[in-house]
Amino acid sequence: MLDRKLIHSHLAELQADLERRHAPEDMRTGLNRLAAAITRRRELQGETDELRSQRNTLSKQIGPLMKSGDREAAEPLRAQVKTIGERLSLLEDERKNLEEEEENLLFSLPNLLQSEVPTGKTEDDNIELRTWGTQPEFDFDPLDHVTIGERLGILDFERASKLSGARFPVYLGAGARLERALINFFVDRATDQGGYTELIVPYIVSRSTMTGTGQLPKFEEDLFRLSAEVNGEDAYLIPTAEVPITNLHSGEILKESDLPKQYTAFTPCFRAEAGSYGRDVRGLMRQHQFHKVELVRLCTEEQGAAQLEALTADAESILQALGLHYRVELLCSGDTGFSASKTYDLEVWVPSQGRYREISSCSWFTDFQGRRMGMRYRPDEGGKPRTVHTINGSALAVGRTVIAILENYQQADGSVLIPEVLQPYMGGLARISPPQ
Repeated sequence: MLDRKLIHSHLAELQADLERRHAPEDMRTGLNRLAAAITRRRELQGETDELRSQRNTLSKQIGPLMKSGDREAAEPLRAQVKTIGERLSLLEDERKNLEEEEENLLFSLPNLLQSEVPTGKTEDDNIELRTWGTQPEFDFDPLDHVTIGERLGILDFERASKLSGARFPVYLGAGARLERALINFFVDRATDQGGYTELIVPYIVSRSTMTGTGQLPKFEEDLFRLSAEVNGEDAYLIPTAEVPITNLHSGEILKESDLPKQYTAFTPCFRAEAGSYGRDVRGLMRQHQFHKVELVRLCTEEQGAAQLEALTADAESILQALGLHYRVELLCSGDTGFSASKTYDLEVWVPSQGRYREISSCSWFTDFQGRRMGMRYRPDEGGKPRTVHTINGSALAVGRTVIAILENYQQADGSVLIPEVLQPYMGGLARISPPQ
């Protein structure tokens, strides 16, 4: 959520930012409505203060007149006080309506972009910053992960659809173990080498928790809402561990000396994918249920830029340890997410598609999420509490890592090699071979 002070003092800058994002017209209209509502509310405050001052002055005159028995002189004053009270009641109703409108409009507006985010409209305008490793070379036609997984007997999409419909997988045998091995490797890497504190968090959260990280109200159609409630609110399955981890300190005032904080958690993730319109319907690329290990950092504004780089490096180190070729892109203005101020996408090479695909998105949200959830810190030197900045990224999306391993490590005989760092998690297994 944007700071109300920005709306009042930097309206032109915010309008230009929406232009850079190629925001829809209703957002641009909403910003102007918000600015008008804030201006009117401030006018109301001045008018209300003046009327209360008049009422107090008149009330002080009425008392002595009533005490002296001069009711005739007191009655006009009492009538004025009543009229002022009625006017104040109307202004109070208007103020409450304006505050509700302000909040709704604030929740509908995206975060401000960092100045270094390139201007562009689509993913084609993103900037490639670096690559790591080399694309694998095959002396045979490489297969896609669905064909590989089914031939190895480790993926079953047909029976999964019988259970739950499209976009759900069943992992079998070595496939299930590979998924579990990746989860354990990712978490161990984050805690043992990255210094993150591991969490196990709820997978069901309330509406206010979803609102805190920006999933609501904008992206409700992409969420799975439950029939039960949480704390008297609508309940949802989490779309990412970002939601419960980042909200962990919502409504709290932390100590500056305790920042930055680093958290990691493995969770299943649940997404309705309402806006995907049939994209990536084959295989593991875009599922309704998938596994992910998330990295989250909470910090001050001054720490934000460096913390984003550090978290991105943590995610990259996992791809490097797995020996997977990838690139890092700085997302352009039109491709940067609603809540994000700056985003790096890590994209792994997928041989069957002959292209890079996103496997992690690392974003700095500045104080956008912290303000929505009321998460602040008290500066060491004293003074008013300030809003915490938040950063997160996947390390990594597990299913997409399975795709990358199956396709990049496939062999001519139909087997798939296991990256060396995963072999201890696989009970020493170095290769998944086709059934005899």
